[in-house]
Amino acid sequence: MPEELVSRSIELPGGELRLLQPQESAELPDAGAVEWAPVVPYWSVLWRSGVALAGKLAGMALRGLRIVELGCGFAVPSIAAARAGAVVLATDACADALTLATRNARLNDVRLETATVDWAAPDELVRRAPFDLVLAADVLYERASIPQLLSLLPRLAPEAWLADPGRPAGVAFLERADSRWPIETSVGDVVLFHRLQLS
Repeated sequence: MPEELVSRSIELPGGELRLLQPQESAELPDAGAVEWAPVVPYWSVLWRSGVALAGKLAGMALRGLRIVELGCGFAVPSIAAARAGAVVLATDACADALTLATRNARLNDVRLETATVDWAAPDELVRRAPFDLVLAADVLYERASIPQLLSLLPRLAPEAWLADPGRPAGVAFLERADSRWPIETSVGDVVLFHRLQLS
């Protein structure tokens, strides 16, 4: 876990959300129109897709729903869902991400559970299913993740919400997912929201 953390504030419809972020990553805001890859760990960047998905969740009636977030990073959507009353499991492959996600949940007076999950070996997560909803924001960077996510999603919940800025791997995922499930897509600023009906 990086030693130097800075405090960030995000305005959501349900109120301000406060975050701690590694200082090195805080200097790399995801605000431009050009796609880029950070030299710092992916999880440590405050991706606009996660903020946008959290904005969609803020104020929704989620009380009592069981929600899992895949590749949570800072877990911004998870924190927004927990604040709206959901029971949330935030997952990531990186233990440092989960440590900071837990701290950020406490900072916002919400509770979440976390779990380290590798999409190539998700059996422990699948045993905890079914969930009511899967969340994922900015998780498709590499084409190798596509078959793993296609296999995992229907094993977890009847519905998934994905937020993506239109990365090539995200486009390729949707082309393959579209032949399996109904997908509703909407555009919010520069982020695409995809609602997949998995059952």
